[in-house]
Amino acid sequence: MASAKNEYRNQNDARQRGWFTRFLDTVEWLGNLLPHPVSLFAIFCLLVIVASGIAGFFGVSVADPRPATYGQDIVVNSLMSGEGLRWIVSNLVTNFTSFPPLGVVLVAILGVGIAERSGMLEAMMRGMVMNASPRMVTVTIVFAGVVSNTASELGYVVLVPLAALIFHSLGRHPLAGLAAAFAGVSAGYSANLFIGTVDPLLSGFTTSAAQLIDPTYEVGPEMNWYFMFISTFLIAVLGWLVTEKIVEPKLGKYNPNDMDPDSDLDQNVSMEGLKPEERKGLIAAGLTFLALIALLAITVVPEWGVLRDPETGGVAGSPFLRGIVVFIFITFAIPGFVYGYVVRTMRNDRDVINAMAASMSSMGLYMVLVFFAAQFVAFFGWTNFGTVLAVNGANILQSINLTGPLVFVFFILMCAFVNLMLGSASAQWAVTAPIFVPMLMIIGYAPELVQAAYRIGDSVTNIITPMMSYFGLILAVAARYKKDIGIGTLISIMLPYTMVFFIGWVILFYVWVFALGMPVGPGAATYYSFEAAQ
Repeated sequence: MASAKNEYRNQNDARQRGWFTRFLDTVEWLGNLLPHPVSLFAIFCLLVIVASGIAGFFGVSVADPRPATYGQDIVVNSLMSGEGLRWIVSNLVTNFTSFPPLGVVLVAILGVGIAERSGMLEAMMRGMVMNASPRMVTVTIVFAGVVSNTASELGYVVLVPLAALIFHSLGRHPLAGLAAAFAGVSAGYSANLFIGTVDPLLSGFTTSAAQLIDPTYEVGPEMNWYFMFISTFLIAVLGWLVTEKIVEPKLGKYNPNDMDPDSDLDQNVSMEGLKPEERKGLIAAGLTFLALIALLAITVVPEWGVLRDPETGGVAGSPFLRGIVVFIFITFAIPGFVYGYVVRTMRNDRDVINAMAASMSSMGLYMVLVFFAAQFVAFFGWTNFGTVLAVNGANILQSINLTGPLVFVFFILMCAFVNLMLGSASAQWAVTAPIFVPMLMIIGYAPELVQAAYRIGDSVTNIITPMMSYFGLILAVAARYKKDIGIGTLISIMLPYTMVFFIGWVILFYVWVFALGMPVGPGAATYYSFEAAQ
């Protein structure tokens, strides 16, 4: 009887794996059809030029819904005209240099680079995970994974292999530890306790998209911080539950014979606790951070604070919020150097300069991507394509009566699906923001809210798409412990995280925003009104 049940279970699992494998193969095939994101934006630029010429020839237009210009026609401008060609030649450079995400991200990455190259961020992560009790190790790993997003790839390179080692050393399945860390780092990508480099990156694209409707609208890097802060704890708890209640029981007891004896992928991952000098460095860096926060508070908290708005005396619209990227730079760079000085990884200005240069050199591909993305966004704006598509899309939503909060479920689902094939957060938002930010503004929702919803969809499917840039690295680490593991097996392990994170995060979004009426960030609006904006 038992053997019959086992045979039935194996046949059922095989059927499920067959369907799931076909689905994954389709996703991978579709993703592989897409060119490199840089090439993709170059192609989009050419398509906008050609399409604007066709639309201009046929006089495509839409009625302007904005009160100040209500009823006037918004006409598609042709880039395949003398005026269009003159505009391209005159603005190609300024489209790039004035693009909002460019400068803010580069400034932020300089500070983060010092903290990363000094070893401070890795020591923080290792200390957090290695000092956790066996009962708290899972939730600590997921939590550390979410926080590690501040330092971009550090979580993938350090935490994921370390988590697998820790689980293995505790007699637990190493792939469960790997899955917990991967879920925190990648599926919880947009959640964080701190404002990191991804915030100015996305807010820059959102600002450019919002200005297609309202030329004065600005979205600061801090505008999703409240929601992303509380999301950190949600993801940590959900990741802990999925790991211990679903993934680890499904994996069962680990068989050491599955380990690849020839692999040396984790030889560079330290299982040692923090050394005395590292502890001293972290204490010194922590005290420095607190001192910087105290100094910053003096400039903002008192009514006479120098970084408050000089006209209104308030924090909203103040130099403090407009210059938040400067404080990201300072609060990473100075504690990072202090840590490096204590542990002797940084001794002088040359070491700091080398760290900043190394971090900047890693941004070469990003700057190439931004050049073409900036042209695409600028072309989209000058031709009025973004506005025309947004107005038509808003009209469709209004005609089917899909203008309430339910619209965000479909929007998040769409972002999650697109993310399966276009894994870059910046590339995806650069394409979708010029359409959906204006569209949802027209039906009454603020760009800050749209961006927060996008970040949910962009995060939860990272762990189940082979298009994600670090997916191959994670698969290689997993193969250290299960030598015959394939893409389908790894994605089947991660799929429960995607499903639970999606449901839980969407519920939190609706409760936080629509039930409790809480803003997604300091000074962030939930609704947008044309009447108030004009």
